Amino acid sequence: MTIKGIEILQSPDYKAKLIQCIHCGLCLQACPTYAVFGTEMDSPRGRIVLMRAAAEGRIGLEEFTNSFTKHLSLCLACRACETACPSGVKYGILVDGAQAAIAMNRRVGAVERFIRWLGMHQLMPNLGLLKLMARVMWLYEITGVQKIVRALAPYVLPRPLRAMEEILPPIEPKYRDYRAPAPAIGEKRGEVAFFIGCIQEAFLAQVNEATIRVLQRNGYEVHFPAGQTCCGAAHIHQGEHALARELARRNIDAFLARDYDAIISNAGGCGATLKDEIVHLFHDDPVYYEKAKRFAAKVKDISEFLATRLHVPPQGRVNARVTYADSCHLRHVQKVVKQPRDLLKSIPGIQLIELKLPDRCCGSAGVYNIVQAETADAILDAKMQDIASTGAEWIIVSNTGCHMQLIAGSRKAKLNLPVYHVVQVLDMSYRAMERGSERA
Repeated sequence: MTIKGIEILQSPDYKAKLIQCIHCGLCLQACPTYAVFGTEMDSPRGRIVLMRAAAEGRIGLEEFTNSFTKHLSLCLACRACETACPSGVKYGILVDGAQAAIAMNRRVGAVERFIRWLGMHQLMPNLGLLKLMARVMWLYEITGVQKIVRALAPYVLPRPLRAMEEILPPIEPKYRDYRAPAPAIGEKRGEVAFFIGCIQEAFLAQVNEATIRVLQRNGYEVHFPAGQTCCGAAHIHQGEHALARELARRNIDAFLARDYDAIISNAGGCGATLKDEIVHLFHDDPVYYEKAKRFAAKVKDISEFLATRLHVPPQGRVNARVTYADSCHLRHVQKVVKQPRDLLKSIPGIQLIELKLPDRCCGSAGVYNIVQAETADAILDAKMQDIASTGAEWIIVSNTGCHMQLIAGSRKAKLNLPVYHVVQVLDMSYRAMERGSERA
């Protein structure tokens, strides 16, 4: 029997990217799964060997659906290997192509199939449904049912459902009316469009609110284009490319309907998709390929944008010893590394303590911490040990998945440290400035 989707791996463009790898092995030490398993096939170099074997027809269907699928599915697609690679291998494109082929051949169990259908097809593209679910989860949290479920979960819940419950953050279901723009405070310096997102807006709405307020305080009128939807990152990484393209078209059309100074994202994973992966999605669609390039050129991470546009310096004191956990996709794909740190250092009272391995993944990786929960837990445990060694009082993040994963990690490690987005700490400083003005 023929391997479905093998033509993806056999395309001239894909093969050209495969042979860029010189097998030097510099990627191995950067790879989280190599650190866990210590096996060549669970490293970027080993996975590229497998991809090349499949592309050259040296793997049959049985091996493809077993060994190939096993080792490629364990990849977090964190893309730390791209930063380490001296040859410029576009590993992200390679692994996404492999995942698309895997999705065409893989048989999944009923629980995982239901989770995929519910999450990627019903909830993520439909923010109204996602918010409704968040409100239900809020009731679940405040009524005390969550405590009972967490006590019984190891005995009654399948591992994927238990993993979903574990990363559920404390929810504040207060949602903004996005029909009108948020006006600039003080001198108006421009107009930006804000990418609301899906999971972040439903479960961590306070991060979006802080982002909007900080932009307003720095003189920006913030717009919320109607018609925008999920970025499609999870869909791409799980091989759901057709739905990812549908979501991407909706976002491109929504944000290009008007000319903004920038399109702002506050989630490293979403931003990487909107800046980088969205263009490759349309490599065979000349109309949307050009649109995607125009769209991607406008996308800025909030830290990247504010680093050169902090027109009102944060002067309110926020006394805390903090450590910053990089978003893999912000660091390795968007190459935004210094800016979040500079913003934190600009806040009076903040003491930033660096991690020993700041470039190491926390194990979130979209839905990886649900579908590969045991491996994600091992990666998270190592991350929490690194965090604990800093003596930090707060964990600072720049991505939705990391935010939820590190809340869960802090609880499981019994550190009980609060987790905040960079922009929330900026917002705290501005609010402290306001209180000082009121007293004066």
